[in-house]
Amino acid sequence: MTPTLVRQHPPRTGAAPRVDPRVRARDWSEIQERMLVPLYEAVYERLDVGPATRVLGLGCGSGLALLMAASRGAKVTGVDTCADRLDLARERLLPEDRDAHTRDAARIVHGTPAQAARADAYTVVTAFEPIGCLFGDAEGLGDLLAEAVPLAGRGAAVVLSGWGPPERCATTSVLRVAAKLAEPLRGTGTWRPTDRDDLERVAARAGLRPDGSGRVACPFGYADGGSAVRGLKSTGLFDPAVTATDQAQVDKELAEALHPYQRPDGTVWMPNVFRYLVARTP
Repeated sequence: MTPTLVRQHPPRTGAAPRVDPRVRARDWSEIQERMLVPLYEAVYERLDVGPATRVLGLGCGSGLALLMAASRGAKVTGVDTCADRLDLARERLLPEDRDAHTRDAARIVHGTPAQAARADAYTVVTAFEPIGCLFGDAEGLGDLLAEAVPLAGRGAAVVLSGWGPPERCATTSVLRVAAKLAEPLRGTGTWRPTDRDDLERVAARAGLRPDGSGRVACPFGYADGGSAVRGLKSTGLFDPAVTATDQAQVDKELAEALHPYQRPDGTVWMPNVFRYLVARTP
């Protein structure tokens, strides 16, 4: 749900729908990833991310959040399991003509947080994938934090995020299509609303101490209905629905759900609010 929103993981049961992973990753990078930019900016501003900051980005995708941290002078490391998204992250963060400073300031790791250990501990760990979206469920996020927290220094900030109240998130009604169509395949890891205390529960299970939270407006805006469908499908949240039904039905119902948010000029605009929690390592 991690703008959102969002990871490209296959459904846990049933046959995965046929998609071109490179096209999916490009749609994520060019259309959907930017939707959470206000969230990234708010978190980095609150934590005063800068040259003294060492960021570990969990589920970094195609690297936009890392790029924003790097532009503030931070040293960044991104971890993800989606090779196609990581290829795009490398294009952004590790250009072939980079200088020695840039080379030392950014790393991209294909694998797990444990593979991202570095000599100097991280000062900020981010999990911008909203809880309720694929790896952002409590169990999956807990596993990632179990590996990541030992890599952070004492008192380091760990940032978790989630959807705001459903009544303040227009995209909720659209994402419910994914959950409804995937109903025959229970437990496939599709979208669900974030509970009020989800972030605090995950932090507590990871042994973290809450240290403040905030809400950020993150509207989802698209050039047209087709772009909206491509962007939302790039999150992977509709894959279980495609497996349970078929691509044509998902596209049809998704377009219908988007119709109330399409403006006279053809653009699509859905106001949303996201919540983040800052927690601290022991």
